[in-house]
Amino acid sequence: MPLLSHLTEKKSAILGRWLISIYESYPPETAIFLQREKDRFDNPVGYRISAGLEGLYGALLQEMETDQILAFLDEIIRIRAIQDFAPSQALAFIFLLKNIVREELADEIQKENLEEQVRDLEYRIDGLSLLGFDVYSKRREKLYEARAQEIKSRVSAFLRKAGIGGDSL
Repeated sequence: MPLLSHLTEKKSAILGRWLISIYESYPPETAIFLQREKDRFDNPVGYRISAGLEGLYGALLQEMETDQILAFLDEIIRIRAIQDFAPSQALAFIFLLKNIVREELADEIQKENLEEQVRDLEYRIDGLSLLGFDVYSKRREKLYEARAQEIKSRVSAFLRKAGIGGDSL
């Protein structure tokens, strides 16, 4: 049975562990909330992360357009970029999938000599991380632009109030 079949068969277990590994990157009380609350409206962060992971996992199992993959990455990374995770922290979840797959499929990898297929999968996961870095950088850039615009607006309003002007900002 090729690796793809095993990945499909163990999709729920792998996705569940991957999701928990992301939740564990948050403070304990936040992680508990994210794990416990399943409603998409009460827990939009958990919902978006879960949807993004499911899409990324699907992208690893089948060929997808880069735009689709970027959209799934964006589901997760936009949240982590806003929450001021460092780039390494924001993207670490992608690399965690390698260990999860190896642990979940350890017996199958050994018995069926799937090491080469696993390495190919890991190269694809590395590719996701590179795309993820692009997504993170763009999200942070947009965040900084929004913050700069907000500061300009506040300073301009303050200067107008003070009668100094402020329209040139």
